[in-house]
Amino acid sequence: MAVSRLVGACLALGAVAGSTVIAPTIAVAGPAASAPDGRQVRDLSQGWRFHFGKVPEAVVDPAFDDSGWDRVSVPHTWNHLGAYALTRGAETDNRHGLGWYRLWVDAPPVKAGDRQYLDFAAVGRVAEVWVNGRHVGTHKGAFARFRIDVTDAWKSGARNLVVVSADNTKPEPGSSTAEVLPLSGDFFVHGGIYREVSLLQLPAAAIDPLDYGGPGVYARATEISDAHAAVEVRTRLRNSGAASRDLTLLTEIRDAAGKLIARDSRAVALPSGTAEVKANLAIDRPHRWDGRADPYLYHVTATLLDGKLALDSVRQPLGLRTFRFDADAGFFLNGHHLKLHGVSRHQDVLGSGWALTPAQHAEDMHQIVELGANTVRQAHYQHADQWSDLADQAGMVVWAEVPYVTTPSLSGGEGSSALWANAEQQLREQIRQNYNHPAILMWSVGNEVDSAKGFGIQGEAPRPLALLKRLNAVAKEEDPDRPTTFADCCEGVGMMQTAGEQLAGTTDLIGYNRYYGWYYPNPLKAGADLGATLDKLHGAHPQLPLSLSEYGAGGAVTQHSDDVTSGFVNFIGRPHPEEYEAWVHEQSWPEIAKRDFVFASWVWAMFDFSSDLRSEGAAVDLNDKGLVTADRKTRKDAFWFYRTAWSQGPELHLAGKHYVDRAYPVTSIKAYATAPSATLTLNGKPVGEVPCTGFVCEWKNVALRPGANEAVVTARANGRTLRDTAVWNGPDPEREGLRIDVGSLAGLQIGARRFGSDTFVSGGKPAVLNMSGFGGRSLTPMRTVEAADAQLFDYWREGNAFSYDIPLKDGTWQVTLHLFEPRKDASSQQALTVTANGTPVITGLNVANAAGGPLKGLVRTFPVTVTGGHLKLDFVSAEGNAALAAIEIAR
Repeated sequence: MAVSRLVGACLALGAVAGSTVIAPTIAVAGPAASAPDGRQVRDLSQGWRFHFGKVPEAVVDPAFDDSGWDRVSVPHTWNHLGAYALTRGAETDNRHGLGWYRLWVDAPPVKAGDRQYLDFAAVGRVAEVWVNGRHVGTHKGAFARFRIDVTDAWKSGARNLVVVSADNTKPEPGSSTAEVLPLSGDFFVHGGIYREVSLLQLPAAAIDPLDYGGPGVYARATEISDAHAAVEVRTRLRNSGAASRDLTLLTEIRDAAGKLIARDSRAVALPSGTAEVKANLAIDRPHRWDGRADPYLYHVTATLLDGKLALDSVRQPLGLRTFRFDADAGFFLNGHHLKLHGVSRHQDVLGSGWALTPAQHAEDMHQIVELGANTVRQAHYQHADQWSDLADQAGMVVWAEVPYVTTPSLSGGEGSSALWANAEQQLREQIRQNYNHPAILMWSVGNEVDSAKGFGIQGEAPRPLALLKRLNAVAKEEDPDRPTTFADCCEGVGMMQTAGEQLAGTTDLIGYNRYYGWYYPNPLKAGADLGATLDKLHGAHPQLPLSLSEYGAGGAVTQHSDDVTSGFVNFIGRPHPEEYEAWVHEQSWPEIAKRDFVFASWVWAMFDFSSDLRSEGAAVDLNDKGLVTADRKTRKDAFWFYRTAWSQGPELHLAGKHYVDRAYPVTSIKAYATAPSATLTLNGKPVGEVPCTGFVCEWKNVALRPGANEAVVTARANGRTLRDTAVWNGPDPEREGLRIDVGSLAGLQIGARRFGSDTFVSGGKPAVLNMSGFGGRSLTPMRTVEAADAQLFDYWREGNAFSYDIPLKDGTWQVTLHLFEPRKDASSQQALTVTANGTPVITGLNVANAAGGPLKGLVRTFPVTVTGGHLKLDFVSAEGNAALAAIEIAR
């Protein structure tokens, strides 16, 4: 089945009510400036006073004394969440509740009959607004623009007091946000006026500013060919006066250079209230918006005139493109197949939270373009207008999403009528405000909507299907040209209790959030399991165009592994070595790339982002699955893998540059290249040439000298010689010893003793002492081990037979083993035998008896003599598994 769509912005406006939902907002009066849509607005970013918490009722009165409040500018949020640390610091502010803002505005005089609107780009998550002590509006929803007509409370040419309360109370039954989406999710909803605020002053007759916060001008292409394009432009008008007006509506299309291409002028008899006027324009030899290859933009301008006097004008982007989705062949843009590959992005920067500047938005897009992506998923809510503008200009294909996340209810069922109304409001706002962006090609009406039990919601599993269907219908009412989609978490996974409803097929398209190599069993089969699952889902829904809307793994640039296949994968815990994240993506991308029926894939995520449910990797309050750190400063190895795989030109990059101080004298070295092979030298000596398979080139068992080691990799691609370098510090086992944190995916530092990740091993399996879930909920009974170095026992290796083959210089060494019995029901007959290079060093040891009981550390030390450069340690246990937590070797 193919889902085909013509270009452009389009909107069904016939059933629109006379005014939109009212919402609050605040800002500081500045000089008049031209807005991106062509209007004159006054910036209200400066001069705010802010207070978090309880305030007296008189807070809205002009006489209230706010001199003790903080001085702030907007965008502003009081929340500060996330740190690359193991515990929260003094800077953390994860408060939920009410934040209060007050602003005095010296208003310019206006003509009699003119209207005054406060324009809020977003307030998190429920806003109440007062002007001069009078309540003027409420808005529920943290992500959409809303405007309030404050004319009746406004004093022209005088000082006006604007008061805003921003409420980001955590949704709980009976709370002020219990009927406002999202009810839950793995991201933090920041409180505050976190986007810009302005004063919009318009004549009584104008292009409607109250159309769900939308521009009031909506353009769609009804026909596109190489020779001709037909464009329909609908303009909503509002007459706030009592009498009908005889006006003119001028609609123009200009090309990217500003040249007039098409014009329509028509008389309008505008009655009191609202009306819609349609214009049809033609473009000869249209220049198409063609994604990253050629993101060409026209602009549509609607101007309302009274004679020759321009009353109001709105300018909007117009991109002409055709597209279709085919269940077997994938995505086609302007008739050409295009494999969509990209990232998901949260509007979150470390240190700024959601209060982002234009420069920060631009930097995010710059890095996504650098990566080589051609699509962005806006997770999990409406993003800033500027972000969609940037996507248009960069040629990114966009998945835009309403914040129907996790569940429709906090207590089971299908959700209340109030929540349904809020969901519909937020979707209509999103579609109208973003209708004209050619980059947006699909409306997502939900994300993981049947995952409530995974987030600790009690009672019966909620039933999300009914609301999903309703939102799908609303999206079709608003925009019949674009397809709908949603992101599924749970079909066929079997790891989470759901209501068992069949969600696939509700929307035109579907995305699957699947984390093979991370959340699911058998992580080392990540690639094979992902490929098999995609085939199974395609077979189950052969008529449904399918995408991979999330996949990935956590990665910390300060945690490292020498063998990603040996340690325990603690997906909601520590450590999260950078190398493992990269390995998951190396395994996943080939499975996606070779399946045309996967029309798109989005890495989760482009950047680390805040979530107070997380304490993992090397961070607190951060989801660390990003390809780039939350401060945008460090590109992880997985970033460089995708930059290479998605590159249109030659690429070569040495991986592992953040792993400067290596734990072992023998290591693997990896590079990413678009070339068929690459050559490595170390300290000026050749290591060799290796093939690069799936963009990955790897040299195994490379010996490092103590101290600095300079690596140089070269390759030939596209007729060019490429080169990259790195410096790694090798250890000196003769002086420092060699230590293995057995069972752990990354190394560990205890005082001056440095342990590397579980490496050099065969047999057995890694295990973990304690597993936590989202929000710190324990998945198993919490256990502790009595030991001098208790942290060594967070992970271990167990089995009835396993071995370590450790590279060591010849000579005599002392070996120390850290053992314990993790099970209280272990056999009293358990007996461990250890041999070193074939010589027994421990025989018939019952670990629990020797330690004085289970969950108690036991240390055993013995000398060994190494010949041939290797120490072979064999562990064999009878009547139960052996459990080894660490190995220490010293001269």
